[in-house]
Formats: sequence, structure tokens, C-alpha cells
Amino acid sequence: MSQAPDKTQLRHRMRTLRAEAAARDPDAADKLADLFPMKLLERYGPVVAGYVAINEEIDPAPLMQRLSRAGAELCLPRIEDDGRMTWRLWSIGEPLERRPFGLSEPGMDAPEVNPTLILTPLLAFDAMGNRLGYGKGHYDRAISSLRSAGRAFACALAYPAQQIDSVPSESHDQPLDWALTPIGSVPLFMMRNMKALNSNDAGPGAA
Repeated sequence: MSQAPDKTQLRHRMRTLRAEAAARDPDAADKLADLFPMKLLERYGPVVAGYVAINEEIDPAPLMQRLSRAGAELCLPRIEDDGRMTWRLWSIGEPLERRPFGLSEPGMDAPEVNPTLILTPLLAFDAMGNRLGYGKGHYDRAISSLRSAGRAFACALAYPAQQIDSVPSESHDQPLDWALTPIGSVPLFMMRNMKALNSNDAGPGAA
């Protein structure tokens, strides 16, 4: 049975919750930038994919500025005419094109790169790293392609209220490795590994 209706209803609810969280915490972006663990850049950089916030997404701009000062090479997503999402090199202050759906993206002449640390927007996530996006699948396909070619560490930027008990997941969904909120980090890959270990311990033959 398809889980699409569940995700559709959840998206409506999470848009409202995210808007409320944004209104309650206007300094969230600065707090998030201050709390970012720089060890992630050391381990998974130097090419970092950010994004330009729309609606009530938490704004990554202060964090991207901090990472750039620390030596990161920044890039931004671009939705190509064939529907693929690519990442294009971008530096703070460079102009962006106004694209469909109100998105601001690098021009097609910007070099295409493969980021190793991806900052992602979202509507919701859970402790296992399941991510609720907007239903287009752009991030899932792009991150899947990166992971098939090498390493790619996906770090969600979110308000605490965006962490929920369970996000419906499907086989093509790409799990998050980390989440950063204005009150701290959620090491999702560690939590996922711990659950897997506990499941193995409780399997047949366990004492």
C-alpha cells in the first residue's frame, strides 16, 4: 500500500510546525552556525553544499559564511532542465539566477562539483535519519548518485520541532547522517548503528 497519502498529510502538518518554530526563534540561523561541529568539515569537507532558504527553512547563510572562512569550497544546488539536481560552485556574494518555483540558483556556466558534505533543508526527520522533503525526490536522487560514486555526508539543518517520532520511508529514500538544530547536534548515523547492533544482539541465538 502506498505511503504517499501519509506523507502528504505529514507535509501539511510539518509546514505549519516549521513556520511556528521559525516565528518563535528568529535568531535560529546564528545559533545553528555557532553550534556546528567543525570536525564535520575536517572529516567530510572540503566541498560543502549549502542551499538558499525559501519560506520558513532555517537559513544556512551564517553557517556557510563560517565554513567559507574555515576554508570550505561552497556549492549550491541547481535543478537542470532535464530534472536532475546538480551542485555548482559558488562563493559568498556571487549573483544567482532566479529560477522556476522561486528558487535562486547558480548559472549553468558555474562549474559542476561533487560535494562531500551536504547541508539539506527538510520538513521533518526522525532518529533513524529518515528525511521528509517536498516530494520531488531531488535530494534523494542526487545524494544517491554521490554515494554511488564515493562518499557523501548528509547533514540536515532544522528546528528541534522538526524531529518527530517516525518519518515514512521508502526504498529509494536516502538517510541523513547528522542533524543540526539551534540547540545542538543529533548524530543520526550513530543512532542508526546502535539500533542495528541492538537488533543483532536480540536476534536468534542471543542470550
